[in-house]
Amino acid sequence: LCLITNSKTMKTAAICLSLVGAAAAFAPAPTQRMSTQVSLGLDDIGGSSAPLPNFDPLGLATWGSDETLLWFRAAELKHGRVAMVATTGYLFNAAGFHFPGMLSSDISFESLSTMSPPDAWAAVPTAGKAQILATIFAAELITEGYQGTHYMKGGDLPTMVFPKIDFSGVSEVTMARKRTSELNNGRLAQIAILSFISAHYIPGSVPALANNAAF
Repeated sequence: LCLITNSKTMKTAAICLSLVGAAAAFAPAPTQRMSTQVSLGLDDIGGSSAPLPNFDPLGLATWGSDETLLWFRAAELKHGRVAMVATTGYLFNAAGFHFPGMLSSDISFESLSTMSPPDAWAAVPTAGKAQILATIFAAELITEGYQGTHYMKGGDLPTMVFPKIDFSGVSEVTMARKRTSELNNGRLAQIAILSFISAHYIPGSVPALANNAAF
């Protein structure tokens, strides 16, 4: 009886072990957890300059991971570029300069130049706005690394799309200075365009622009 019992026990154990082995064969392989610790710092990504080097009062650079910090830098870079274009366009329109000819069959560029920039945008036909937004969307796809390694994965930060500029012959020292200048100009432009918009929609909010018909 003992032999029979032991035999049954051994068979049961063998079956259990075989089931465990089979389950292990189909179990998903262990995945390596990505570290969320930030090893990069503001000194590692450039853009620091006087009079407020590494200005980060909220400590945003310590949020998330290295990928998060690189995303913050790319976002600042792209927002700065958009703000520089917007500020230039706003001042261009406010000064009364305009392209020749017609924007559409019934709207001339000259008529748009007599309006404030927000009013001029509102007067653009829906088809024209759609074309502008489609161009922006295409540029965003290109700069987000769909044509190469993403900047959050070790690729280059977003570059200019229209027009494409070749900096291959520029030294690293000069490029570092140019990158810092671009970031600083973009930061100032973001303040400028927000001031223009505030002055337009909230009269008196920007004293320096008060009673200016262009704003």
